[in-house]
Amino acid sequence: MPERAPGTRRWLFADQLGPHFLDGPRQPVLLLESTDVFRRGRFHRRKAHLILSALRHRARELGEQAVYVQAPTYAQGLAEAGLAAGDLSVCDPTSYPARRFVRRLGAQVLRSRGFVVSEPQFRRWADGRGRRRLLMEDFYRDVRRHHGLLLDAGGGPVGGSWNYDHDNRFGPPKRAERLDVAEPWYPAEDDVDAQVREDLDRWERDGDVEFTGEDGPRRFAVTRREALRVLRHFLEHRLEQFGTYEDAMLRGDPWMAHSLLSAPQNLGLLDPLEVARRAEEHGRAHGVRLASVEGFVRQVVGWRSWTWHLHWYLGEDYKRSNALGATTPLPRWFADLDADAVDAACLSHVLRGVREEGWVHHVPRLMVLGGWGLQRGYRPDELADWFWRNFVDGYDWVMTTNVVGMSQHADGGVLATKPYTAGGAYVDRMSDFCRGCRYDPKVRVGEDACPYTAGYWNFLATRRPLLEGNRRMSQALRGLDRLADLDGVLEQEARRGDGPP
Repeated sequence: MPERAPGTRRWLFADQLGPHFLDGPRQPVLLLESTDVFRRGRFHRRKAHLILSALRHRARELGEQAVYVQAPTYAQGLAEAGLAAGDLSVCDPTSYPARRFVRRLGAQVLRSRGFVVSEPQFRRWADGRGRRRLLMEDFYRDVRRHHGLLLDAGGGPVGGSWNYDHDNRFGPPKRAERLDVAEPWYPAEDDVDAQVREDLDRWERDGDVEFTGEDGPRRFAVTRREALRVLRHFLEHRLEQFGTYEDAMLRGDPWMAHSLLSAPQNLGLLDPLEVARRAEEHGRAHGVRLASVEGFVRQVVGWRSWTWHLHWYLGEDYKRSNALGATTPLPRWFADLDADAVDAACLSHVLRGVREEGWVHHVPRLMVLGGWGLQRGYRPDELADWFWRNFVDGYDWVMTTNVVGMSQHADGGVLATKPYTAGGAYVDRMSDFCRGCRYDPKVRVGEDACPYTAGYWNFLATRRPLLEGNRRMSQALRGLDRLADLDGVLEQEARRGDGPP
C-alpha cells in the first residue's frame, strides 16, 4: 500500500495528474505552472502545449479544491501561494532536481507512485541478484507473478510462454501503405488549449522561449476522461494487431497499431497496473490474439517500470556514461529537426515525424534516430536530452536509460548485451522507407551507398577495440575481415562526417 497523507495539501507535478496521486477525493491540491522550465532548453512546441494543457485541465476539474499558481519558478510560485512547507505533501517527483528541491523545502515526501512496484521493492530485487544481470525479462516475469497478470490456474504464464516475441514484430504487409486497422481516437481541443496556444505564441513573440517542431492539433489525451477513452478505443479496435506490427514502419502510417497511451501514462493520468489489467480482461473476454496482449502488457508493466527503476538505482551519474567514447556534438540540422536537409528517406521521414508530431514509435527512435546517433558517435547525454525535450512522452527518467543504455550502449552493457544498431537491410525489411530512396541498402561505397549500411561497418571498425570482448559481437566483427572495400567505407564515412546524409 502507498504511504498516505490525506490531511495535507498535495502538490501535484505536471506528470502526477491522475486520481491515484491523491489520498482522497476531497484532498486539497497545489498545482504550479513554472514558465522558466521552457527557458532552460528548446522544447518541442507540442510537448509544451501538452504539459500546460494537462495542468490547466486538471486545475479546471478540481475547481476550488486546487490552488493554481503561474510563476517563473517553483520557489516564486510557492511564495505567491503563501503555503507553509509543513502543510504540503508530495509524491516523490520524477527528476533528481525536483527531488532535491522538495526535500530542501521541507514538504512531506511520500514514495513515488504510478509504477507497478515501489523503489524499495526494486532495490531489494536488484540487490538480491548478486552477479546476475538486471534483466528486464526477469523483472517482468516477477512483476507478473507479484500482481497475478496473465497467469493460468497453476500460476504459470497463460499459453505456456512468458514472452511471445517470436510471434510478434514482423515487417509491414507487402505493398501496404497503411495497416488495416482503425484510426486512433483523437481528443478535440477546447478553450483551455486555445489559451495555451495564445500564451505560447506570446512567449515566442516576446523572445522568452524558443521551441523546436511544429504546432498542430492536439493528438494526445490530457485528462483522465480522454485517456480512458483512448485506452478503450485501443483495446477494442487496435490491440489485435499491435504485437504483429509493433516494430514495423510505413511512410503513410505514423501510428501503425500503437496505443498513443505513453503520453497520458507519463502525465500520470493512468496507472500502469490498471492499463495492464484492462488489457488482460479485454483480451480474455474477446479472444484477442494472446501474443498482442502479452506484448502490450510487457511494454506497460515490464519495460516502462524497469527503465524507471533503473534510472534511480543506477544513479544520477549514469547519464554521463560513455563507454564507447562518443564525443560528437549534435549537429544543428539534427537538433533543429531539419528533415528537409536529409536525403536518406528513413531518417528524413522519422525526423519529419518528430518535427510534425513530437512522436514516433519505439523502432524509429531506437533503430533510425538512435542508430544514426550511435554510428556517428553523438554524445549520449546530449542525445538523451534531445529526446526528452522533443518527444511529447519524454522525460529524463524515460530517455536516460533508453538512450544512454539501450540506444547508445554508453553504459558498456548494463541494459543491453550488445549495441543496437544495424545497416540498411534492417530498415528495408521493417519498412517501406527504402523504396524510392536515392541510396541502396545493399551498397556500402559510392554515390548510392546507404549511410546506415556504410555507417554500420564504420561503427564496427572504429569501435572494434571496445567491442572485441563482447561475445555477442564476435560474428559481426569477423564480418569486418571479409570486407574487401572496408578502407573505402572508412574514407567515405570520414568525409561524410556529421553532415546530413
